[in-house]
Amino acid sequence: MAGIYPLNGRLQHYVWGGERYIPHLLHIDKTESHYAEYWLGAHPSAPSQVIGTKEEISLDDFLHQNPTALGQQSRQLFGDNLPYLLKVLDVANPLSIQLHPTKEQAKIGFAQENVVGIPLNDPKRTYKDDNHKPEMMIALSDFWLLHGFKTKAQILDTLRQRPSLADLATKLASQDLADFYADIMLATQDQLAQWLLPIIDSQQKAYEQNQLAMQDPDYWMLYTLHAMQISLDKLDAGLMSFYLFNIVNLQVGEGIFQAAGVPHAYLRGQNIELMACSDNVIRGGLTPKHVDIEQLLKIIDCSEIVPQIIAPAPKNQVYTYPTPIADFALSNMPYAKNTEISDRTLNGTILLVMAGEITLEAAQQKLTLKQGQAAFIEADTDYRVHGMQEGYAVLAGLPL
Repeated sequence: MAGIYPLNGRLQHYVWGGERYIPHLLHIDKTESHYAEYWLGAHPSAPSQVIGTKEEISLDDFLHQNPTALGQQSRQLFGDNLPYLLKVLDVANPLSIQLHPTKEQAKIGFAQENVVGIPLNDPKRTYKDDNHKPEMMIALSDFWLLHGFKTKAQILDTLRQRPSLADLATKLASQDLADFYADIMLATQDQLAQWLLPIIDSQQKAYEQNQLAMQDPDYWMLYTLHAMQISLDKLDAGLMSFYLFNIVNLQVGEGIFQAAGVPHAYLRGQNIELMACSDNVIRGGLTPKHVDIEQLLKIIDCSEIVPQIIAPAPKNQVYTYPTPIADFALSNMPYAKNTEISDRTLNGTILLVMAGEITLEAAQQKLTLKQGQAAFIEADTDYRVHGMQEGYAVLAGLPL
């Protein structure tokens, strides 16, 4: 059986996506107005296509027909399914405030929605599968996101600096974060207006004149208000998140890991994302999609978090980023022209060329892959990468 196959991913055209980054990366003509995500994996809602010698077949069908391609370790831990999903994202407008369930929470929620009979494609469906969705990302540009609750002391300081939020600081001083956050997410329009309208009025001019620092929650609150065209008489409780969560700025090559229950939102930039193979998202505002506040408050992790930034990969070596879970590992493979790298896969692996050009060889096979092209490498395959043009690739697999 052959060991390496060209792989075509699937595009997602969500309205928050950018226009040009992904078409440029993939060298494709732009035919849609938004290019938000490029998926490489076997998730049933958008599986990649394996380009074989005779026919094109989806990666999930290919793996069901050839389960040994996953590898013994992968099959023991995760059965006959590819346990991870690799994505490239172009975030032009902010994503919803969101979090992901633990595996146990996902199994319960998925089963409950099945019993009630909510179709999988129903917009009001919260659990699309029974898996958890921890995820890591590596920035491909200057990247901004929200990540977890700030320390209580930092939140108090943020609230006290703004007269319209000062009463909230008094309230939080004698309340735990979980109860405080629940009260905010269930606030009436009148309450939201009392908190946010004075800030909007006082900071609007400074925002329009680019005088607000990007670490300032007021900047992102106003940016999101405008980007999502939120009207002042229908304010979104998610706008309060900018005063409660960490605003994180990642430089190119830096990354972060999102554990189950940690609230987060991507705000701006491009990234590579690797996650457990799931599409379970519980949203907490700033979206036209279904927001399930009851589920959100049930599973949100209200711990105080100091963001742990993943350092960039070293320049001249194949490097696997550290992750605290067994479902996936992301490796960075730089190459210069005429250099060769040899390795062996233990589990099914996806390789995506991010820059430059390579040949990928295994046994009697040889593929030429340019920027934006990908391959699936079966488990237990000895392979060689030869640099044709300087660049780098990323590899998705399991931790060794």
